[in-house]
Amino acid sequence: MAEEKVGFFKRLVKGLTKTRDSIVSGIDSIFSGFSSIDDDFYEEIEEILVMGDIGINTTTAIIENLKKEVNERHIKEPSECKQLLIDSIKKQMAVGETAYEFEHRKSVILVIGVNGVGKTTSVGKLAGKLKEQGKRVILAAADTFRAAAGEQLTQWAGRAGVEIIGGQSGADPASVVYDAVAAAKARDADILICDTAGRLHNKKNLMEELKKIYRILEKEYPEAYLETLVVLDGTTGQNALAQARQFNEVAHINGIILTKLDGTAKGGIAVAIESELDIPVKYIGVGEGIDDLQKFDSQEFVNALFNITVDA
Repeated sequence: MAEEKVGFFKRLVKGLTKTRDSIVSGIDSIFSGFSSIDDDFYEEIEEILVMGDIGINTTTAIIENLKKEVNERHIKEPSECKQLLIDSIKKQMAVGETAYEFEHRKSVILVIGVNGVGKTTSVGKLAGKLKEQGKRVILAAADTFRAAAGEQLTQWAGRAGVEIIGGQSGADPASVVYDAVAAAKARDADILICDTAGRLHNKKNLMEELKKIYRILEKEYPEAYLETLVVLDGTTGQNALAQARQFNEVAHINGIILTKLDGTAKGGIAVAIESELDIPVKYIGVGEGIDDLQKFDSQEFVNALFNITVDA
């Protein structure tokens, strides 16, 4: 397991190369280029963070925290600010202790997200991770509007070694969830993961569909802990933040799965999402393999962003 974590950290460091080039190299040049800490110094840092998709509100909070620390510690040298800046970024991203409550209880995980973000793939990878933990997992192919979704999920179910309950293409997603709940109860499954549609261009339909699914879960499976995760594409930067906001209007989102962080210059969006929406990023994906989805660790993420190696 430790070896897997080290391997993932290396992939994360590699995946964040473009983000690092856009944020960290610019910040390093500020620390070496300024001889004193003044308004221009802070403005330069602010500009680089915003350009790195960390977002205006989050950047403002990071800068305010940095100024406070600099004043309290009477720091005069710009070079001494780097660790304070790193700590300030980490502070914006703490995930609570109860973030993975669903792992320890009989649970239903609803996974939503627009087409193309890696939603179905994430469901398959998550099923594989939970199965590895010794959980009995069942998948519900409730994204019935995209013809290829059920087929794709069936392939992932096979790879993960878990059972899948599906319906005909175009079937009522709520009816698939109903059948999947019956199967989960009959087989005493630990976790039921539902791949649901995410058609944000028609929020009213999405809202009605989710309401039906929630009603079925409440009525048929009240003992199950409910977790709703939204999948976002890390390469879309601020657009991912906007999507998270919209999904949060139609469902109670417990967490984010952030995909495609390998090779994007917009990795800073992970900081913005967590800080601005107060919704934790719970998993990140940096590749296509079943092991390329891992729990999000804010310390590890920022260390990878700044290429800081920490001794185990």
